Amino acid sequence: MKDALLDSRGGQLLVGLAAGAAGVAGSYAATGYTPTFVASPIERTLSRTMPGEIVTFAITYLGSLGQQLNLATAVALTWLLFGAGITAAVLAGRETNNRLLPTVGTAVFTWLVTAAITRTLVLALGPVVPAVAVVALAQAFDAYRGSTDPISSKRRRALSTVGVALGATAVGVSVGQRGSSMGEKAPPLDAEGVDNEDLQAKLDTAERNSFDIDGIEPLVSENFFEVDINSIDPNAKAEDYTLSITGAVESEETFSYDELQEMEAVNQFSTLRCVGDQLNGDKIDTALWTGVPLQRLVEEAGPQSDCDCVLLKAKDGYEVEFPMEAFNRGVAVYGMNGNLLPRGHGYPVRAVIPGHWGEVNTKWLTEIELLNREVDGYWEQRGWEGTGPVKPTATLKHDTMLDDGQRQLAGHAYAGLRGVSKVEVSTDGGSSWSEATLSDPLPAAEGDGPAEDAWRQWQYSYDPPGSSHTAVVRMVDRDGNVQTSEETDPAPTGPSGWVSKEFNS
Repeated sequence: MKDALLDSRGGQLLVGLAAGAAGVAGSYAATGYTPTFVASPIERTLSRTMPGEIVTFAITYLGSLGQQLNLATAVALTWLLFGAGITAAVLAGRETNNRLLPTVGTAVFTWLVTAAITRTLVLALGPVVPAVAVVALAQAFDAYRGSTDPISSKRRRALSTVGVALGATAVGVSVGQRGSSMGEKAPPLDAEGVDNEDLQAKLDTAERNSFDIDGIEPLVSENFFEVDINSIDPNAKAEDYTLSITGAVESEETFSYDELQEMEAVNQFSTLRCVGDQLNGDKIDTALWTGVPLQRLVEEAGPQSDCDCVLLKAKDGYEVEFPMEAFNRGVAVYGMNGNLLPRGHGYPVRAVIPGHWGEVNTKWLTEIELLNREVDGYWEQRGWEGTGPVKPTATLKHDTMLDDGQRQLAGHAYAGLRGVSKVEVSTDGGSSWSEATLSDPLPAAEGDGPAEDAWRQWQYSYDPPGSSHTAVVRMVDRDGNVQTSEETDPAPTGPSGWVSKEFNS
């Protein structure tokens, strides 16, 4: 057996790593893209222990790629962990001449590690079968004496082992993707407390009021951004869900998912913007949110906070603290645009806090704790200060030449609770300004007025001067305040400044 693949250290390592890859794929096949995927707890640990400076760099310069790299790192670490343990089992089996030890050791090691990491017993079996299969197949190849060329046979066995591992990995990824809820459309909202006629009327109004311009989202976003602290989102179940009111209250209260849906709901347009967004970025969107006013829930518990501040807690461990004044405008949301809240947006329940950065709009909300003193939330511990009101913005997302020779510019304007009264465009670098055309405002949650916290679209067409020039856009709020021209980075309090674009003609 000198020529056997498993007799050499290199061959043992190859089999261990191949079986480790198959094990990771097997876990994904069993769980999909959920927190019980074996790499998920490692990814969460990495994201929570990473220094604030690295987190800020990733948000500012990498965007969503930063989370993808974090997940890839977690998967690689899991693979190496599996590979090291399986290699040790294979080595021990060869040293003791025990043919059962490699497969039994692989099974026990992968199951114990997965169960310890994910805290599941049955789903922890996911990595076991493919990992054991690779090791067993390598042993079977070594036992086979079908070749007269030992070196060639050894190479064939190595390639076959790698091929089996790659096949198991491909199958695992395919099965895991089919079993995952990521990307699935949420089912229609059907809750006792919802006025469905009002909901549909608001969505119809949003569609009528939207400009039909390529390159900019309609008033109700079709591709709502997702930002949170996870690469793999929580996979909560409505039947197990509870929302607790704790802390500085007369009596703590707990609401089930069904109880929330039975309460009289509001249908409210709100725009969310990430504090880490770029000046002319894409992390800003609007939806029609359906849920129960947060103040109503807290009043049942009898608030007694000394600092008039509240801490929201989420299923994924996220926490954020901010003033009760802002909280009292918020909604415990379970519906989005007429459907149940999607998993990626916080299903079963999230908070939507009008006029404030996305940081406080906690997804997967599980607890509302009223405080007697202020504390630092997740992002504040990492150097951010994004719990306050959003900064005004006017984006420039579209420019095209029309058939009549004019250039058309378009985008969105948003100022939180301060509202948008007009958008001004300059085509000479800011020397002179003209007023753009605004979309009609979205309707308020109640009454006939405009929504208090929703963006508006704008468009402006002009005759190009025939030479290079710079277009600049700014917005003016309802009180006549002009958006500041001072440009700041996203960290720590969010971006500000005027958006501009240069044209050659």
